[in-house]
Amino acid sequence: MTTHLALLRGINVSGHNMMKMEPLKAMLENIGFKNVSTYLQSGNVFVDTDEESASKVAFMIKQEIFKVFGHEVPTIVITKEDLELCFKNNPYLMEKDVDTKKLYVAFVSISLKKENINDLKISQFKPDEASIDGNRIFIKYAVGAGKTRFDQKYIEKKLNVTATIRNWNTVTNLLNIYSE
Repeated sequence: MTTHLALLRGINVSGHNMMKMEPLKAMLENIGFKNVSTYLQSGNVFVDTDEESASKVAFMIKQEIFKVFGHEVPTIVITKEDLELCFKNNPYLMEKDVDTKKLYVAFVSISLKKENINDLKISQFKPDEASIDGNRIFIKYAVGAGKTRFDQKYIEKKLNVTATIRNWNTVTNLLNIYSE
């Protein structure tokens, strides 16, 4: 049995794609997932399954959400190792006096190359910063996520990927839950 973490993008945000966690949990159990648990109302769902392919798990969840709730919800499934790599490879954690409230991770649907950072044209968002590491983009916002145009929509458009962003506090808590 493999534990997967499904990151659902854009649910329960500003009144859009509203979904209560209990019905979501019941729906996932009904299609065969075990030990389903959620974290926050913003779409962080742990599931156990015999299916090892993260992309297949993502497709199953996305398809069932559309069937049951009628919402088209981009879904990225990651592993405990993905979260561990966030801590190991985040270049901004090495900075002295880093404000972790300004750190975010964009999880993307494909593995990127370091050179893809050029496609993001991050210099036009200075003093915001970004660094690519596989299927993660580490982001350090100068002011905050709500005051920048360097967001999930921009990343998706520039890199032709599906992306969902989590703040550092959430990433930390998700790894702690995975480790329990």
